[in-house]
Amino acid sequence: MVRNPERRAALVDAAIEVLAREGARGLTFRAVDAAAEVPGGTASNYFTSRDDLLAQVTGQIHLRIAPDPAEVAEVMAAPRNRALVADLMRWINRRVTENRTGYLAMLELRLEATRRPELRAELARVMRATFDENLSFHLENGLPGDPTAVTLMYLAMTGLMLEQLTLPGVVPAEETDGLIAALVDRTIGPEGESG
Repeated sequence: MVRNPERRAALVDAAIEVLAREGARGLTFRAVDAAAEVPGGTASNYFTSRDDLLAQVTGQIHLRIAPDPAEVAEVMAAPRNRALVADLMRWINRRVTENRTGYLAMLELRLEATRRPELRAELARVMRATFDENLSFHLENGLPGDPTAVTLMYLAMTGLMLEQLTLPGVVPAEETDGLIAALVDRTIGPEGESG
């Protein structure tokens, strides 16, 4: 049977929606078929198993939540200083709230990876590669802050994202900009030096 790549992509997108809405336990071929509005049995024709489907989601989810390169270029037109780093962190935070489904699905993948060694290995590989790309982007673009500062900002922003996605209101939305500014100031330091 010849498989349609557009239909496969639509099924993976539907799986991301199901994962975000119902969690990993709710991610079944039947649920994916329903979310994609395709005939029952379609997903099972495209994916050999649930593990195969999770692997496809792992590979696709970063493309779904990645920023548009034109947006990145627009943001990066500013001077390379602490203010730009704070703006980038705020931008990332806004993107999380604007693409809640994609980021919730990513959290569900992380949780499911704690129970599935193969998924854990693949997701860890993908996440490490993404982190390394982000670190290189920061350093190659001459942004202030050393690798330790970038790592600390990554960890703090991940925690903020977790709070906002799972328990909105614990950290009031109106406080996030100030917290992000404080995070950047404390990790990069007053003169742009990590400390």
